[in-house]
Amino acid sequence: MSTEKLATVRKLLAKAERAATAEEAETYTAKAVELMARHGIDAALLAAAEPGSDEIGALRVAMSDPYSAGKARLLGWTAAALGCRWVLHGVWAGKVAAVTVFGHASDRERVDLLYTSLQLQATSQLVRVRPTWPGESVAAYRRSWLEGFAEQVHRRLLAAEQRAATAAAPPGTAAPPGTGGVALVLADRRERVEEAFAAAFPRLGTARRRVLSGSGRAAGVRAGERADLGGSGGLDRARRRAVGA
Repeated sequence: MSTEKLATVRKLLAKAERAATAEEAETYTAKAVELMARHGIDAALLAAAEPGSDEIGALRVAMSDPYSAGKARLLGWTAAALGCRWVLHGVWAGKVAAVTVFGHASDRERVDLLYTSLQLQATSQLVRVRPTWPGESVAAYRRSWLEGFAEQVHRRLLAAEQRAATAAAPPGTAAPPGTGGVALVLADRRERVEEAFAAAFPRLGTARRRVLSGSGRAAGVRAGERADLGGSGGLDRARRRAVGA
């Protein structure tokens, strides 16, 4: 993302953090989300006009406990919503050692930016959430809370991406010169990512979906609906490298 657009996202989210009401905060947050999505479309069209300018590659992010599996899903589902594929590494006994995000450079950058903020938001809330039913495991509740949070974030990001694509090429408008149209550009990007992903991970297994026993999913969904999407005020590189902590 360009320095100018990143600065705009930071300003919007700083206003959200200082907002007097939840409604006001959500207004600023929604603007940041839409800006991130529009940037993704702009980058895709630019890459279509300049082949080789947005290379496909991998970003490996280490996970650490507690709740490494939940953090991995948050990263993976964020990546999937933004046009990337993802791979789990070191899956054992409900834990995940690392996640590789695979996709175009501009999309990997968006994933890195968003996940850094989302992981910090989720972690800060996890230490406070507790089950409402006496006797329920706090750890089980928090695992299910994090799953709900990640699922809702995924849905919100998918919706923002779709709105940005529609706004870039409303029905009845001409295709951007030299691109073949937004829908074709995005479809071509997905296809090239899939082909490169299959070549990079030819023997990839399929992980079984975990069944979580905790009752915190609904509360996590509500928290995911309120989450700031687009980063946070502290997006310097030093904090970014603490992803998964």
